[in-house]
Parts: sequence; structure tokens; C-alpha cells
Amino acid sequence: MKKSTAPEPAPLSSLGRRDFLKKSALASLALGSGMLTSRSLRASDIAPSSGPARNIIFMVSDGMSMGTFTMANQYRQWRDGQRSHWVQLYEQGLGRRALMDTASLNNLVTDSSAASSAWGCGQRINNGAVNVDPAGKPLTPILLLARAAGKGTGLVTTAAVTHATPAGFSANQDSRDDQTGIADQYLEREYDIILGGGLQFFDGAKRKDQRDLLAAFAQKGYAVTQSSAALREVPADQGKLLGVFASNHLPYELDRINDETLKATVPSLADMTRQALSRLNRQKNGFILQVEAARVDHAAHNNDIGGLLFDQLAFDDTIAVVAEFQKQNPDTLVFITTDHGNANPGLNNGPDGGKQTFSLLSQFKGTQEQLALNKEMDQPAIRERLRAVTGLDISEPHADMLYRHMREEYQVPYKRMNTVKGITGQIIADHVDIGWVGNSHTSDHVELFAMGPGSERVTPFIRNCDVFGVMVEATGIPRSI
Repeated sequence: MKKSTAPEPAPLSSLGRRDFLKKSALASLALGSGMLTSRSLRASDIAPSSGPARNIIFMVSDGMSMGTFTMANQYRQWRDGQRSHWVQLYEQGLGRRALMDTASLNNLVTDSSAASSAWGCGQRINNGAVNVDPAGKPLTPILLLARAAGKGTGLVTTAAVTHATPAGFSANQDSRDDQTGIADQYLEREYDIILGGGLQFFDGAKRKDQRDLLAAFAQKGYAVTQSSAALREVPADQGKLLGVFASNHLPYELDRINDETLKATVPSLADMTRQALSRLNRQKNGFILQVEAARVDHAAHNNDIGGLLFDQLAFDDTIAVVAEFQKQNPDTLVFITTDHGNANPGLNNGPDGGKQTFSLLSQFKGTQEQLALNKEMDQPAIRERLRAVTGLDISEPHADMLYRHMREEYQVPYKRMNTVKGITGQIIADHVDIGWVGNSHTSDHVELFAMGPGSERVTPFIRNCDVFGVMVEATGIPRSI
């Protein structure tokens, strides 16, 4: 592949960002985005387009291995009688498909901050950093470039909004763990739409410095919301919006849909994306929006098939929302991808053609978080808890493995899997036949799909850092300020 010759993004210190961003505040036009719904896609849903991209929507299923992609499609076929919305885009040839090399600067196995920063600034950096090179030089993230070009900006995630993936499009930090500092940067940089979790990094009662960022955002003209109901009540013409719906990450989708209180208070990824798009589409110069299904990655780390599958399905529902928006706004460039694989789950034998596996999974009422296994439980209590949450009747020997492990009397050979959640994932795998290679990120090349103006620049094999060049060339925004 031809090596990228893109110039290096300008260092943050050259931006003069406080004065510049205030002078480039964006006007709104009441364009209205129409109703966005989730349904089966048709070829007519994606309109052809020419010319530059006015908008970019960058969708990330964090930690999605190929097995996750495949099982979500197969489960949707079993349950709904149709393929996943993502696969329908492939079937109907509505864009370009590529394999993406996900490595960071210092490791074949990237973390999320380095991966998102590669997209966000066009340069590979070390794991753990956010748009800062190994010499400590800040690199301009794409949402700042978009703001300087007069475009709207947005972040939607099921993680804390200050977490690694949204930060990779928007922040500069030596360490991704400084989420308080990232929240401070969001306030300073005044991105238009910020929706997800992470209340603890904005609430003065929860921050060590007691700084009340919620009030500070409100003073800058943001509508600040903390529930689904409050989000729905924000006026449609309110262009600046901060929504934080959990102290840290949002609940897993499987837990959310099985808890009436969570359903009433925490919006789905598709709901948040609708709200973001309806507001950003009023920006006269267009927008760049990142949308992340973060908890796919968290479930993979936990070997939690229920958490993984249903968050991937929620991401797929959001693809339908975005695809319909793209139909109505054909000058929109859409990317759908992941930052890296994780744990590489896969359906192995698939009893009864997979029907038995999917039937069992459909009975799950919660994730491993709902199991809350602890060493105070005896074997019958462990079995009962698994039965109540998953509907699975695990064996006495399996319950004894967990019982003894919690007392440090039992270990599995592969130390990565030697955790309560890792052993629980293997026990559940014995029933549903979905196995795991580990519980951490992998070096796999991953799926990248693009549709809309500029997607023709996507080559069949592409490095993560080269996607940045596709975005800036498609929109015509400058590579530096």
C-alpha cells in the first residue's frame, strides 16, 4: 500500500484555541432531520452522492472481534428473520469494505486511546496516551479541526464521555486515565453535543477539586441532562447539549432492557444518536460526530456473552438510525468499524444449527455484573444465582470450581482466564458453545465500512492512522490550524 505522505497535524500549542473557538461559534439553521427509526434496510435507503462530505458520522463498536460481528448477524437472523443492518449494507453493495490494521506505535495490540487517536489525529502514538506523541507533543484532534472549520461537533458513547475512544477524537492527555482533565478540556473546547456516562468527572460533589462542571457547562449555554426524560424534553433547537446518565459507564444493554428503572432513566445508544443528529444537522456547515458502543469491549474483557451480544445488537440498531439519516442527507460520510478485537469469541459447534445457542441466550435476563458472585456463597447459592440471571442450570462440579476459586483453591492453566468472570464465562460456554481465546485486546485486522462522499478513498487494506486523511480530504477541513 502507498505510504501516507500527509503532513503532521499542528501541535495544540499553536491553536490559540480559547479565543479562536469563541470567535467561531456556530450558527444554527432549523433544517430538521426527520424521524429516524430502526428497521430493515433497503438499497434505496442509501442515496448516491457527489462532491465533498458535509458531515461525518464515525461509528465504533469498541473491542468487536469478527466472531462478535458474525454472531450478532446470526442471532438477528434467528430472532428477527433478517440479517443485521451492518451485513445488509454489505449485501447490497452500499459502500466500501476494508480490512484495517489496528496497531499502535509501540504495540501490535493497541489500546482504545491509541487506536482512536490514530483516527483522530492521523498519527500512531503509544498505548495509554491521547493525541500526544512519545516526545510529549500534543497533536490536534479532528474535532478541534472541525470546530476551526465552522463545523458542529459531537460525541455519543455508552462509556464515560471522557473515556479513551471519545477522547481520541477530542482531547490531549499524556494519560487516558486523567478523565477529570479530559472533562475540563471538553468545557474549554465547547464541543456541541456530549452524551454518555461519566457524571463523576463533571459533578463537583464527586470531583477531588470540587469543581462543578455541570454548572460551568450550563453557564456556557448548554442544556445539561441526567435522564432519558430530561433529554427528551430539551428543545429541538437547543444546539449545545451535555448529557451524563451514569456515574461511570452506562449499564449494559441486556441489563438496561431488563430493568424498568434503567429503561426509564438511561437512553439507548440509538436514542442518544437520534438526539445528536437532530441537533447537529442544524449546523450550517455540517458536523463530525463519533458514536461508540463502548461496552462491547467491556463484556469481551469479562468473557460475558450476554453483555457482548446485546450491546452489539444495540450498536446494530444504531446503524439503522445512521443509515436512514444518510439517506436523507446523502452528503454524509459514514464509517462503521471497531478499534481492535477483544477475546475473539466464537460459536463453536452450534448445536441444532445454532438454534439451541440462540434460544438459550434469548433467556438471559442480565450480565455477569448481575450475578454478583462472592465467596460468601456456597455451591447451591452459586447455582441458583446463575439460574436466576441466565436461566442456565450449571452442574455441581462447575459451581464447585467457582466456589473453590473464590477461596484461592482452584486455578485454570491460562492465567488471563484465572478470574471469577473468566471461569464463569467458560462455564457458560459449556452450555451455549461460545468460547473465548482470552479476555484482552487482540492484534486482529478488523472490519471497516464506509459509505457516502469520500468513501472511494478507502483502500481494501488500510492503517488506522490513514483513516484521518480520508476524513479531512472528504470534508476539505484543514489538517492543521
